[in-house]
Amino acid sequence: MILKEALHQASKTLASVSTEDATLEAELLVMHLLGIDRAQLYCRLEEELPPGDVHTLNQLLERRLGHEPIAYIIGRREFFGNDFYVAPGVLIPRAESELLVEKALDFVFSDSARGSEKTLLSNEKPSVLEKFEKIADIGTGCGAIAISLALLLPQARIYATDISPRALEIATINCDRHRVRDRVHLLEGDLLDPLPEPVDIIIANPPYIKDADLSQLSPEIRMFEPLSALAGGEDGLDKVRQLLGQARGKLRPGGLVLAEIAADQGEAAASWARELLPHARVELAKDLGGWDRVLIAKLLDMY
Repeated sequence: MILKEALHQASKTLASVSTEDATLEAELLVMHLLGIDRAQLYCRLEEELPPGDVHTLNQLLERRLGHEPIAYIIGRREFFGNDFYVAPGVLIPRAESELLVEKALDFVFSDSARGSEKTLLSNEKPSVLEKFEKIADIGTGCGAIAISLALLLPQARIYATDISPRALEIATINCDRHRVRDRVHLLEGDLLDPLPEPVDIIIANPPYIKDADLSQLSPEIRMFEPLSALAGGEDGLDKVRQLLGQARGKLRPGGLVLAEIAADQGEAAASWARELLPHARVELAKDLGGWDRVLIAKLLDMY
């Protein structure tokens, strides 16, 4: 069987069970099998695929037909333009969570711009970042958010916490792959408990699925991704409340809390933020679909 035929057959097999993006998933499985990229794949379409590789491809297809997420099968997922190793035991990074990184960068650089204006007025030498940023990524999972920020903010000191030892093992692999092990400090513990000092930014994608909705999740999520990274209690906000309750003691004056939420949780999450962080300005950021996606709470500079 030539590669083109194998690719077509794989796509047809996936499409027959209503797998979304069957053609893309077939390409990803074949690229993973052969250790090649998309350009190489389409340069080799007329090559013969050895029987052993055909057999392995069929095994990969069986795993996908059993609802195993494609990211676990191929062992990677792209996030904010970088590839991350993922495996059972960590939540698979989603595009929606990139908004957390964007809002953190907005804060860092807008705050730095104000600092640069002050230094220019006082005839001091301006810097890209006036202060040494300290950032905490809470519930880091595979480390995608923490590492993305480390790559974009090389002067930052980043703490990445997770209650799961397995998640921290996977995050360590990703830190090594992206060469940020010296700046991303992995800490085991629940939410903000492990932080050794107050930080400028607390960023989190906490569990926020309502308990009653867990059974309605897709088989890919329900059967394979860690429940501890999904279940948020009766209203989905248990961990959000816990995070906000801990934040005041772990956040420097003028600091920022960013927490991902479900589309229907904006009003309730904002209300809790105002109650638990009374000296903060609270707002919501919408995703590309126009849904509330990120809770933002910025402490006053002095309180």
